[in-house]
Amino acid sequence: MTKFMTAILLSVAASPAFAATGPFISLQNTDFVVVVAFLIFVGILLYFKVPSTIGKMLDGRSASIKSDLDEARALRDEAQNLLASYERKQKDVQEQANRIVSGAKEEAANAATAAKADIAASITRRLAAAQEQIASAEASAVKAVKDQAVIVAVAVAKDVLAVQMDAKSANGLVDDAIAVVADKLH
Repeated sequence: MTKFMTAILLSVAASPAFAATGPFISLQNTDFVVVVAFLIFVGILLYFKVPSTIGKMLDGRSASIKSDLDEARALRDEAQNLLASYERKQKDVQEQANRIVSGAKEEAANAATAAKADIAASITRRLAAAQEQIASAEASAVKAVKDQAVIVAVAVAKDVLAVQMDAKSANGLVDDAIAVVADKLH
């Protein structure tokens, strides 16, 4: 505090007013009045400890700023940790998604192979069933042709026998038929 007062007195002493003629210490000299008012003002500030109060306020503000900076650093570190954590989780999720996709592709390929095998087996069964139906239809057609041939042959034989048959021949045929039936029954 004394250094401050000494500096002020030296600055007043070095003022141009001392170089001027006439008494400096007079209430008529405005420079003197300003210096005295300034010294009273500085004295009041020192008396009420304004510089130390301002220093404390600045120190408090500095501490507040420092704590804000520390908090901001902590938040930044936490954010970086969270970002790294989310990046790891995203990587894990991506790997899991890739595994799921590859599994789904493999299952789809297996299902396609199984479906092809089922279709081939179904086609083989249907071909076999169709061949059986064709064979059955052939047998039915052959039987129908044979039956029709028998009917036609009987009709033709009837017509031929009717034309060639007389009573004597008819009686001989009846007797032969009775004999054949009697042999087969006994």
